[in-house]
Amino acid sequence: MKLQILYDNDAKNNFKAGWGFSCFIAVNEKKILFDTGWNGFVLLNNMEAAGINPEKIDIIVISHQHWDHIGGLNHVLEYTRNPDVYFPESVSENLKNEVKNQANIVEVSQARKVCDNIYTTGELGEKIKEQSLILCSKKGNIVLTGCAHPGLEAIIKKSRQFGEIYGVVGGFHDSNVNILKGTPLIIPCHCTQKKGEIKTKMSESYKNCEVGYEYDI
Repeated sequence: MKLQILYDNDAKNNFKAGWGFSCFIAVNEKKILFDTGWNGFVLLNNMEAAGINPEKIDIIVISHQHWDHIGGLNHVLEYTRNPDVYFPESVSENLKNEVKNQANIVEVSQARKVCDNIYTTGELGEKIKEQSLILCSKKGNIVLTGCAHPGLEAIIKKSRQFGEIYGVVGGFHDSNVNILKGTPLIIPCHCTQKKGEIKTKMSESYKNCEVGYEYDI
C-alpha cells in the first residue's frame, strides 16, 4: 500500500501547490483518488509529475462537497473509465446527476468497505457531513481525512472500531489535536490550523505535508 499527496497548499520539486486536498492510494491492484483539490489542471499536472495515469484510477472518494475538494473531479473523469465514485449521501443531487454519466455513483451513509483493506467511516458530523477513509495495514490503521469538519475526536472514535490507529493524515481544520497524542504518524495537511502546536507537542510523530510526499504503508 502506498499513499501520495497530490494536492496541498505546499509543494516540492516539479509539483504545483493549490488550496485544497487530494491524495492517491495504491493498494493491491486498486488505484484510489481521495478528493480532487480545486484546480483540475493543477491536479492533472501533479498526477503526471508523480507518474500516475488518471486512466488507471478505479475508485474516487469525495470526503465532502466543499469546492476545494471537488474542483478537479470533472477533469479527472474526462480520463477515467467508469470509476466508482463514493459520495457522502448528503451531497447535492445536482452533483450526483452531473457525475453519474461518467461514473458509477456509490452513496455513503454508514461505514462500509470500499475495497480490500480500505473502509469509509460513513458520514459523520451535523452541519457539514464528511466521510474519512481507514487504511488497514500491519502496522495499524491510518486515518485519512479531508478537512475533519466533524472533529478529529469523532473521526478517530469511529475509526477505532476497525482497529488500533497508527497514523492520521489530512486536513484537521480547528480540531482539538490532543486526541493525536501517542499516534506514531501524524501528517497534518491543507486546512489544519494548529500545525505549530502539533509539531511542538508531537515532534517525533510529525511529518510535513506537501505535494509529492510519499509514504509506503
